[in-house]
Amino acid sequence: MNDERIEELIRMFNQKAPIARFFGMKLSYAKDGSAVIDLPYNSNLDHTQGGVHGGVYATLLDCAGWFTAATAHEPSCWLATSEITVRYLEPVSGLSLRAVGRLIKRGKRQDVVEMQLYDEKGSLVGHATGTFIVLPDVPVA
Repeated sequence: MNDERIEELIRMFNQKAPIARFFGMKLSYAKDGSAVIDLPYNSNLDHTQGGVHGGVYATLLDCAGWFTAATAHEPSCWLATSEITVRYLEPVSGLSLRAVGRLIKRGKRQDVVEMQLYDEKGSLVGHATGTFIVLPDVPVA
């Protein structure tokens, strides 16, 4: 795991990504290189029935997957989400969320990542698998 790369990715997400600022998400990394995306509860992200919108689940899971895969590659590579399958396991109302990625397979052309979403009580509320295509020679912005 490259500490410089991780610092670059954290800076990119936490300081430059408009969606991270808009949602209030923060990126960190576990010791094993798994990306961790934290989202404090924000009522502006609820659907009309008062629960956290499913699109928020998907966004958190996608971010956790992408940033997990990104640590496995040099800065000269860009990754793009090519497929994600989200499973909504439990509704969440009024609680913060945490998404965690785990690299399943690193490849030359694509990576496969498993992502889990937890509420602040530690309950598993969402699960996803994603495929991230590796685009060499497209530097991270």
